[in-house]
Amino acid sequence: MLPLAPETYQRLSESYSYRLQAISFFAVGLLLCSALVAFLWNYTKKDFPQLPSLSFRVAFAATTLWGLLFVIVLTMISGARELMTPGAWKKNGYTYSLSLEEEAKDNNGPRQLRKRHLEKLRTALWHFAATHQGQFPDQNDYSAIADATWQIPQASGTHYILVEEQSANAAEDILAYEPELELEERMVLFTNGEIRSLNSSEIQANLER
Repeated sequence: MLPLAPETYQRLSESYSYRLQAISFFAVGLLLCSALVAFLWNYTKKDFPQLPSLSFRVAFAATTLWGLLFVIVLTMISGARELMTPGAWKKNGYTYSLSLEEEAKDNNGPRQLRKRHLEKLRTALWHFAATHQGQFPDQNDYSAIADATWQIPQASGTHYILVEEQSANAAEDILAYEPELELEERMVLFTNGEIRSLNSSEIQANLER
């Protein structure tokens, strides 16, 4: 059976295409380095006739061997670095990166940004409740909190959903939550001040209960 869209079968995906480009670049670079080594060696031979001539095949083998030796040396340096600073380096694919850099990256990630913004909303809601006998705002009191506080970061024009008629005395009810931007992970603020990640079905079950 012939494919309905033959062009999709003849074209590599982006990941394989990038890998093929990287391998091709590495192969071309190795060939150029081998040619340069052979040229410099044979050029030097003019002043030192006792040196043997160097063919491209021998230059290619020597360049490859030296490259492998450098890889071994760099690997040993990486291992020694890990032994001298245990726990400071974290494996990232075939290389290592500083754990502090990964931690800083996680703290500045989209999820942490959403959580910090919801914490700002929590502070504003609790301040409102403290001045309104423990009652959180309803639809008529939205203007009491700055509109920027209601907006979800990195989601232009999208606001948190507030569950009305809630008070700070409630044990553990949903107070505010993100709209359905992601089905599997939505930030939820509870009346006890806790912030959790729930999926859409869990939020719906909690609201119905």
